Amino acid sequence: MLTTAAIFLGAAVVAVTLFRRLGLGSVLGYLAAGALIGPSGLGLVREVHETLHFAEFGVVLLLFVIGLELQPSRLWKMRSAVFGLGSAQVGLSALVIGGVAVALGLRPAAGVAIGVGLAMSSTAFATQLLGEKNELGTSHGRSAFAILLFQDVAAIPALALIPLLGVASTPSARSPLMQVGLIVAVIVALVVGGRLLLRPAFRVVAGSHSHELSTASALLVVVGTSIIMHAVGLSMALGAFLAGVLLADSEYRHELEANIEPFKGLLLGLFFMAVGMSANLRVLTSRPLLVVGLAVALVVAKAAVLAALGRFADLSPRARVSLGAALSQGGEFAFVIFSVAESSRVLDRATVELLVVVVTLSMVLTPLLFALRDEAFRRLDAGGEARDFDAIADDGSQVIIAGFGRFGQIVGRVLRLKRIGFTALDASPTHVDFLRRFGNKIYYGDASRVDLLRAAGAERASVFVLAIDDFEASMRALATVRENFPRLRVVARARNRQHAYALLAAGVETVIRETFAGSLDAARATLEELGVSPAEARTAVTKFGRYDEAMVQKTYVHRDDEKALIESAKKYSAELESIFQQDERSAGE
Repeated sequence: MLTTAAIFLGAAVVAVTLFRRLGLGSVLGYLAAGALIGPSGLGLVREVHETLHFAEFGVVLLLFVIGLELQPSRLWKMRSAVFGLGSAQVGLSALVIGGVAVALGLRPAAGVAIGVGLAMSSTAFATQLLGEKNELGTSHGRSAFAILLFQDVAAIPALALIPLLGVASTPSARSPLMQVGLIVAVIVALVVGGRLLLRPAFRVVAGSHSHELSTASALLVVVGTSIIMHAVGLSMALGAFLAGVLLADSEYRHELEANIEPFKGLLLGLFFMAVGMSANLRVLTSRPLLVVGLAVALVVAKAAVLAALGRFADLSPRARVSLGAALSQGGEFAFVIFSVAESSRVLDRATVELLVVVVTLSMVLTPLLFALRDEAFRRLDAGGEARDFDAIADDGSQVIIAGFGRFGQIVGRVLRLKRIGFTALDASPTHVDFLRRFGNKIYYGDASRVDLLRAAGAERASVFVLAIDDFEASMRALATVRENFPRLRVVARARNRQHAYALLAAGVETVIRETFAGSLDAARATLEELGVSPAEARTAVTKFGRYDEAMVQKTYVHRDDEKALIESAKKYSAELESIFQQDERSAGE
């Protein structure tokens, strides 16, 4: 066992490090490591199914952590996206893929199994990639999560349906009505019991002041709810997600997340390696054109369906492209569905082996799709010009300015007057060329590229000024800095309040709203023009500014809940009006 563990760890360390340095992401590295050590590679590990079964607990822990981030109020707010967008994606994708399978000569029952199986995307893959790029909080990230959540729910009836299509189906011990009643009863019991028992139990555990006991308790909650859900025919991942949601409002949420995180990361990596091991590479080498063609066709078909649904969901063109890239692969549920279909004689062994390799290859394509998306967006931002980034010379500057538009230029001018060196990066080559004509020292480069930041001296610099105008580009650059240069202090520009909320949620302490200071100056000047004394006008504007900044800090936790934001805005507006009225009464006395 220790030898096998050493093989897994060694392969993961080497492959993931290499793939991350190449900019291909950790997920693809885990896949490659699994394929290398698996039966179709070097044959160092042959217990594929046992490994995959154990490693699926990584997906369970992932869903638990995601549940911790979702307060019940936010989950209720997502219901239309989960059941509307999610059901439309599964239904349309299954119809398109299954229809093509039947048109190619397969039986209708096989077409249904293939369509449903391939309609499912990978929760582990998509959330891992979106999380690495800090895009889970974006519009396409929220839509992707809603669809994935519905897929987790839809997998249960799908697994019940597939055996009914085969010739080896066996009658269930329970009637469908009894099964549904049992599921509802178990979910209600978990919700009620979780509310009444979990918090007091964690309070007792916290009183012991034992970190090991706290970690064991968190794992027990996840394992216990997963076992209960699995016993009634539901997904273990869904049970873990429900447990996370029940604890999302508790005071122990952050401690639970910190305790689970190391196990989640290791087991997710093991899951991806097991997926790579499960692929029969001989199928790929014997029929490469067929396998690659089917994988590309699957990715294109699902991306097209997702982009079309994104249009109806009022997503921007870029968000629709990102949604398609995130969920266009096959998922881990496909392996389970195809296994059930094979045992029920809906699909034969050769077809299942082919589909498993196609799903695995579609997962491999996902990080590449993200890389192509990033490059396409970069070229669009650059006006369609294909041009290499500038070679950056590290001249010892203390400050790096990302985005040298009107905001970044003012920061740079002040630094130059104080004789403080800085390195400026901007992703628009035409803008860079224009500014250089005025003697500005600026480089053409993407601030989300870790190699360019290293060349600019980010490992040694003191301050990173995030002045990028585009919201998503700004958050990508911030994610790169946070991951690779954690000691670099960040001063960030926010286009609006929502941008400020996202920056605060990412841990940035110094957030400057670009129009806020100018608007305060305009308000002060207006008061003075109306006859208010300069001192009184300055005091009023200063008090308002401080209060509004404090309000932003307090309300960003409600950034995804429009109703709560509106209520908070009304509350703080009334409080501010009361403060000003008290000042007027005090001045009159």
